[in-house]
Amino acid sequence: MRKPVIAGNWKLFKTNKEAVDLVTRLIPEVKKSRDVEIVVAPVFTALTSVKEAISGSNVMLSGQDCFWEEEGPFTGEVSPRLLVDAGCSHVIIGHSERRQFFGDTDETVNKKIQAALKAGLIVLFCIGETLAEREADKTFDILKRQVAGGLSGITSEQLGNIIIAYEPVWAIGTGKTATDEQAQEAHAFIRSLVAGLYNKTAGNKIRILYGGSVKPENIKGLMTQPDIDGALVGGASLKAESFSAIVNYSA
Repeated sequence: MRKPVIAGNWKLFKTNKEAVDLVTRLIPEVKKSRDVEIVVAPVFTALTSVKEAISGSNVMLSGQDCFWEEEGPFTGEVSPRLLVDAGCSHVIIGHSERRQFFGDTDETVNKKIQAALKAGLIVLFCIGETLAEREADKTFDILKRQVAGGLSGITSEQLGNIIIAYEPVWAIGTGKTATDEQAQEAHAFIRSLVAGLYNKTAGNKIRILYGGSVKPENIKGLMTQPDIDGALVGGASLKAESFSAIVNYSA
């Protein structure tokens, strides 16, 4: 049985005070949701403040990215070790915005994943195709390349600490959402890719989240699909009311 995961990526939003206020309002709304793993990913500067605010709750902390070196002359970067030091249990790697704006490639995503796993973090590994790639019928080719590249050199044991997040780029922040059937088709394909790279058991066990304009209005339909194990939520995670409604989708 794959335990669902609902993760909120706050992107470049919320000051320390605003971030603490958000989780303070969120915690009582989701405290009964023990059948769902809840993760929030604030900006780097708010990590320690949010960690203190969620102490003793069922909410876990994630970084939004990391660098692959532990330390050194890498101005502006944050290592997995520093994320752990700030209280993180998770880290998002390979988000489409990192790929689009900051030059992340399959190779660097893989290096980040390896470093994060070495530090003991659970990785939220993002993949997904652009609108042009989907319209050119290249969705499966892109997913195959990204999965194989990101998981290169990752052992079956390490795979247990990886959660894949399928985010069709054309649905992120656009208000457009893949239909339940489109999302399920992609998730089933990703699961088959993992099974092919490792074995059927690994394919069945890996958790795969959907991301891309997830809202309280569409979460139930997505979660009825057999290969969708949760959501990586963007805009709707910035308000306690909407994010808690997504977390409590089965209530």
